[in-house]
Amino acid sequence: MTVADVLRTLVRDPVGHMLLRWNWKAAVLSGSIRGAIFFTTNLTVSLRAATTALAVDLAFRLPLAGLYAALTQAFRTAEPAWAAALAAMVLVPLVAHSIEFIVHWMAGTPALAFSVAVSVAFSALSTLFNLFAMRRGVLVVGDASRPLNHDLRRMPAIVLEFVLALPAAVYRAARDHFHPAADPEAIEETHRTRP
Repeated sequence: MTVADVLRTLVRDPVGHMLLRWNWKAAVLSGSIRGAIFFTTNLTVSLRAATTALAVDLAFRLPLAGLYAALTQAFRTAEPAWAAALAAMVLVPLVAHSIEFIVHWMAGTPALAFSVAVSVAFSALSTLFNLFAMRRGVLVVGDASRPLNHDLRRMPAIVLEFVLALPAAVYRAARDHFHPAADPEAIEETHRTRP
């Protein structure tokens, strides 16, 4: 399935792909993390401002985080993987932070610019990580899902794989650049047989 196929599917049946696949796992995790971001960044103003920012964030974050994750999950089987990652990283944060900004602006969150900036930075990374994990069957809901405690037990290995993915990609690109026609196994054999 291509990214365009996923987008067409989402437009044709948004209820089936967004509401019926609402991702409660992501809602719980995102609400906890983002709530902490808004609480902490507003704690410099006052405890009351921090508590209010937390309450406002949880009130809209819990329902919407499940929808955002359903959207991200829709891209988990799309190919090529880089296009799916790009689509998810643009589409999900664009929707999420537009709503986030409006809700917190209307609520009068004092450290709004800083809070949203930290949240946007976190979104870029978390959306990419969620898609990465979902492509490996973690943090998904529906037919392919496992219990949350199973997902959480797999999390250290998934995080490590995610952290190492960029250096591994750079290594493969460099290897392919310097040995474009060579078979990777043949290159390893050549290195092993050298004195």
